[in-house]
Amino acid sequence: MEKPIPKQQIGSEMNAIARASFENIDAAKAFYTTAKQRLLDINSWGEISQLPSSTFILCDHCGNPADRSATTGDLIKIDIPGPGTTKGDGYDWVHIEYIQEEQINTTKQISLRARPCPNPKHPDQEPAHFFKAAATSTFQIKRIGNEVFAEEHGRNEVPNTDTTHFTDNIRNNLVGFIAKIGLSYPQWKGLVEGLVSQK
Repeated sequence: MEKPIPKQQIGSEMNAIARASFENIDAAKAFYTTAKQRLLDINSWGEISQLPSSTFILCDHCGNPADRSATTGDLIKIDIPGPGTTKGDGYDWVHIEYIQEEQINTTKQISLRARPCPNPKHPDQEPAHFFKAAATSTFQIKRIGNEVFAEEHGRNEVPNTDTTHFTDNIRNNLVGFIAKIGLSYPQWKGLVEGLVSQK
């Protein structure tokens, strides 16, 4: 079976984890369902994050906004603070390549993995993202006993500085460097905390 989190091979990696604890398994099971729904509600990620951060917009494979839960093959366009990419029409784009729910011994989990991709509205087939296509972000909701975890695992994060747009290369190098030194961690930590918030 395909592993949801790719092996770290190049560039940088990042992990953000948050946890919610409950008095009994039934309460944890019920909350797992809530957290799973939050995970798949991409359009609400910006709102549930504990810090002001990026805006996330779920789109179908053609790049049209979609008001529904995410499915494999969908796209996410991301408006991060600061200037966007030229070929991304101001956004960074990722493709949801994997959504899988599974039971592993006593652990139940759902994983969503996204990877940088081209802007479907642009003829350029290079990734419209500050990371190269080797990078992935895997988001997970897990229930282990009486606890529910939300996690984000970034792997193989290399700045996308070989595009045909000079200004995009400069911007991607800057944003990629910021992510590499850990300044993007608060955003992902805020998101995973929001996914398992009991407030």
